[in-house]
Amino acid sequence: MASQNVLRLGTRASALARWQADWVSAQLAEADVRVELVPITTTGDERRSGPVGSLGTQGVFTKEIQRALLERTIDIAVHSLKDLPTEPVPGLVLAAVPIREVPGDALLCREAKSLASLPHGAILGTGSLRRQAQILHVRPDLVARDIRGNVETRIGKLEAGDYDAIVLAQAGLERLKLSDRITERLSMEICLPAVGQGALGIECREDDTATLEQVSMLNDASTHSCVLAERALLASLRGGCLAPVAAWGRMEGETLRLTARVLSFDGRTLLAENDSAAPNEAETLGNRVAESLRRHGSDDLIAAARDRS
Repeated sequence: MASQNVLRLGTRASALARWQADWVSAQLAEADVRVELVPITTTGDERRSGPVGSLGTQGVFTKEIQRALLERTIDIAVHSLKDLPTEPVPGLVLAAVPIREVPGDALLCREAKSLASLPHGAILGTGSLRRQAQILHVRPDLVARDIRGNVETRIGKLEAGDYDAIVLAQAGLERLKLSDRITERLSMEICLPAVGQGALGIECREDDTATLEQVSMLNDASTHSCVLAERALLASLRGGCLAPVAAWGRMEGETLRLTARVLSFDGRTLLAENDSAAPNEAETLGNRVAESLRRHGSDDLIAAARDRS
């Protein structure tokens, strides 16, 4: 339980993570809930060179924060939901999912005006197999190269000429007031988002009923249903956060619709599935879409991508 009626919020130190933590703190403050920020360094923060997949584990941006929760040195954790592994951690629960920001990806170019106008052989920077595969599917002539670092570092590498273009999440750019750097907002036809992209996840200890009640005010039921469907899909595919799996859950009236893709790392093969259900059947929907993708060979694509990363 939170000590002395103050919620200790664990956060990474990056600008985007601090924005997320500050936003949650401000929302709770409106309900007269006091929050103390506790900076935590994660494996992903410490090892900034080489592909994320080379770190050899999921949860490189979350495990240390989750450990602090379990050790009761913090009371709540705020994650970019796309970084949070789908495998449950005993004793912890996803307590709230606030309303989602725009979930899509954005292209930032040094000189070109769009993805279509990038010259043949242009160098594309991305640390995501999902982004790489989907963009190579429509532009197989591009050269994809890994890029690491926070948002500002990646933009700096683009400006330095290391890349002709990079791909970043729209939500992160907008939260950091960098949307003016966007060259093109990639359509969902070109690039579906990562599971949970654009959404925040607030995690607590499952036995901390007082804190669970306090943070429940931040939950948006529609967003929670959408990301539950996406996360159930990813868990069923056993893909992990780094696999070339893309998914977009959204409400269409009273119906929850889920569109998903699994690709080969080079983008040559693309499997797609689309289905819908009632919001209270979100996890069933995710499992059903995953099963359809598996029948068409998604396991082999994910295994091949994992071997390469």
